[in-house]
Amino acid sequence: MVDDTTPGADKTDAAAFSFRLLHSDTTARAGEMVTPHGTVHTPVFSAVATQGSVKGLTPEEVLAAGAEMVLSNAYHLYLRPGVDAVDSFGGLHGFMGWPRPVLTDSGGFQAFSMGALRKVDDRGIRFRSHIDGSEHMMTPEMAVENQRILGADIIMCLDQCIAYGETREQVHRAMDRTHRWAEQCLQTHRRSGADEKQALFGIVQGGTFPDLREESTGYITGLEFDGLEFDGYAIGGLAVGENKEQMYATVEQVAAKLPANKPRYLMGVGSPEDLVESVARGVDMFDCVLPTRVARNGALFTRSGRVDITKRRFADQPGPVEEGCDCYACQRFPAGYLWHLFRAKEMLGPRLASIHNLRFIFRLMGEMREAILEDRFERFRQDFWNAYRPTDEKARQQQKEQWLKARGI
Repeated sequence: MVDDTTPGADKTDAAAFSFRLLHSDTTARAGEMVTPHGTVHTPVFSAVATQGSVKGLTPEEVLAAGAEMVLSNAYHLYLRPGVDAVDSFGGLHGFMGWPRPVLTDSGGFQAFSMGALRKVDDRGIRFRSHIDGSEHMMTPEMAVENQRILGADIIMCLDQCIAYGETREQVHRAMDRTHRWAEQCLQTHRRSGADEKQALFGIVQGGTFPDLREESTGYITGLEFDGLEFDGYAIGGLAVGENKEQMYATVEQVAAKLPANKPRYLMGVGSPEDLVESVARGVDMFDCVLPTRVARNGALFTRSGRVDITKRRFADQPGPVEEGCDCYACQRFPAGYLWHLFRAKEMLGPRLASIHNLRFIFRLMGEMREAILEDRFERFRQDFWNAYRPTDEKARQQQKEQWLKARGI
């Protein structure tokens, strides 16, 4: 049995990225990634620090909750304060005071979510800033260069994400463009010399069309330039309107075809049930704004499902939101206090809720890892579903449709 040691916050001696698969329990995997800023144990969830900050929380609070890695967005940081400004502070790690690994997204999804404010062609994504309306052109080369300057440990190719419900022809065109951009990103990465310090991940697209996903997986995993391959592979273009069954089927199909010796990253997925089901299908890495976004609206994760702390039933609850939870909020305060904070619109309420939700997710990831290493993941999965009740699927779909419609997608 492999020891599951606590990850350190200091830099490792290794200059290059590496991944080691430690154990598999059927298709669920436990491994470790070594980066210049520490070792990450997988399966892992990255807290989202879009603009260099996990909303409302200090780096110390995020670390105390159990984070091993955070994700920042190169698109937002490019627009404000600018990648050169971040570089002048010692890169992202120095800028935001974060000592552990950082993953950056290229900004492809953000461009997708801008709707009418962007136009896509083979050269890249032309868009108007949501801040001041200025026009910009994001090319694959620029996406890689921005992330190089930011100094992230793991960076992503520029890809074209496309909404669920688009025609097969539109999905195919976006996939082909993603493939061309991936090749340009790989070449730029190699020529810059950043491959010695940063890991670059390729992204598989293809919507929910099985034949396109198979084609994209084969193309992306077969790419190399001057002896350089991608360091890991991401599954993109999901959680954009498709139902759970479609998402799980696509994840299972793609993960089964990705190299076993490299990390697999499902982008933008973070509900507890999706994490469990995707780990079961062989995914190693996740990120999502969901835990902190819903927390700011009073939705807290528990073993039995999501609860709304603003409901009157919590007003007189003397115990924590969830018995047995070791987060700061549950260890220090009664649920009735959190209810009061939200009703009084005190800033501390969303902060404590965010700490709770992040800790819930990080504990879930750790428990899954332990179950994999001990060959009891399927029993863990069954126990999870025996207790957990996810949010209503119809309501979830309606919320997603409203989000897409609001952005003109």
